[in-house]
Amino acid sequence: MSSEYPADHAAIGQLYQAHHSWLHGWLKRRTGCREHAADLAQETFVRLLNSRKQHSLLQPRAYLSSIARSLMIDQYRRRELERAYLDSLAHFPEHQAPSPETRLLILDSLERIDRLLDQLKPRVREAFLLAQLDGLTCPQIAQRLGVSKATVERDLAKALHACYRLRYADC
Repeated sequence: MSSEYPADHAAIGQLYQAHHSWLHGWLKRRTGCREHAADLAQETFVRLLNSRKQHSLLQPRAYLSSIARSLMIDQYRRRELERAYLDSLAHFPEHQAPSPETRLLILDSLERIDRLLDQLKPRVREAFLLAQLDGLTCPQIAQRLGVSKATVERDLAKALHACYRLRYADC
């Protein structure tokens, strides 16, 4: 542990004291829920505590609101994934529906895949989704995206490599 670590905590403490109330109010106006805003404000400071950009915050409110906005987007996406998954489960006969534990594992996997796809370049992500969800071939994707078949193949290889890393990163 470096000697800067306690200073980092002190700096975060000062930021917290100076900006927590403002951030909570900012989030409350956007979410419409005091408790939800409090949770997001806390998570924002946890993210800040875990980040390396603690020393040189020239505009702390802009940085805090950027972190909070990212958390709100993540949470929205997570809820949308969960809603879509639960909607698909509604079509299963009751005896074929996965257990609650399996549901949580599937939701966690979907969230990880969603975060992975968000890190890909837009064309790579689109090519991957067209192949996986729509079942299009490389020539069909190339025509749809206006690129060569070789470009689509490279994009799909990048996406599949990212999936492989996601799958085997924990091993």
